[in-house]
Amino acid sequence: MPFKSVPAPFTPTHAATAGGSRRVLRGLWLGALLTLASSAFAQVQGAGASFPSLVYGRWALAYEKSNGGQAVTYKATGSGDGVKRITAREVQFGGSDSPLSAEELAKRHLVQIPMLVGGIVPVVQLPSVPEGRLQLSGEVLADLMAGRIRQWNDPRITALNPGLPLPALAVRRVVRADKSGTSEGFTRYLSEVSPSFAAEIGTNAQPKWPGEVERAEGNDGMVKALKAAPGSIAYVSYDRVQAERLNAVRLRNAAGQWVSANEAGFRASIAESELSRKGDDLASLMNRPGASSWPITMTSFVLIDATPAKGDEASPVMRFLYWCFMHGDDLTRGTGFAPLPLTLQSKLAARFGAVKAQDGKVPHYQAM
Repeated sequence: MPFKSVPAPFTPTHAATAGGSRRVLRGLWLGALLTLASSAFAQVQGAGASFPSLVYGRWALAYEKSNGGQAVTYKATGSGDGVKRITAREVQFGGSDSPLSAEELAKRHLVQIPMLVGGIVPVVQLPSVPEGRLQLSGEVLADLMAGRIRQWNDPRITALNPGLPLPALAVRRVVRADKSGTSEGFTRYLSEVSPSFAAEIGTNAQPKWPGEVERAEGNDGMVKALKAAPGSIAYVSYDRVQAERLNAVRLRNAAGQWVSANEAGFRASIAESELSRKGDDLASLMNRPGASSWPITMTSFVLIDATPAKGDEASPVMRFLYWCFMHGDDLTRGTGFAPLPLTLQSKLAARFGAVKAQDGKVPHYQAM
């Protein structure tokens, strides 16, 4: 989904945004901010999760081209900020990688829609290690992130990587400074595979990491910090791995297979989850069974106002999101994310009907 940067109110679905030159897009890739050109139409504005922001930008550009210049903007500020700003109605939609419960949605008067699925990938800056060759089990990764393994040539790592030239470098942990759905997903996985990590750090969108760590804002801030410091390990979305040619870690999944992150692995995780079978937003995609499943897979969501003041004012964002539902799949493939299964999308389309404007007017969101 292509988006631009700005704050305002919006609605959920596979959506696309509008606007912006190639020069603007280059700025987005560098600053995790999509800025699309303004138009004569009312601007659709959103903010939140940085995890899917580059895909949202792609959707937005395609939407603008096919809908007469309708501008959509999205600012990648982190999942916590996305939830905060849509709750305050400062934006028309909020992006979050951490789903809200039914109780929270009712309390905040929001509708939640899953948009796409992606993977969190541990990445390293180890000059002597060839790209994609380092292998880590979940337990060893958890001990690295908890600060219990402090050297890259530690016996536990060398045992998993016979013959690999591991340097005698200190481990430098790069973590998110902001309240992040990516951090919550990453720590959820580490807590599932490591009881000691669960007890000491646990699942949290803004974990209290023990010891000395380097903090960075957003996925793109993580990439910059990683590249600047040999010996670093960080965790980012898979699309950043592709775009920045990062050295991604291979993980041992629940089936005992060594796997690399890829879109096929994300789709395998969806298929083995209650999200696909029952449409359960709270269903975990972490460490799912299946020989090819990527173990740190998660869903990204959009939140919109369930009770907008006026139906006509809600229509632009609804149209954008519905368009993404209808056209986003082809635009998502090859981005480092996986589209939701068609059977699930058909069920989720009914959530548009949950938006009830206070003036009694029904928002128009299908093609006109």
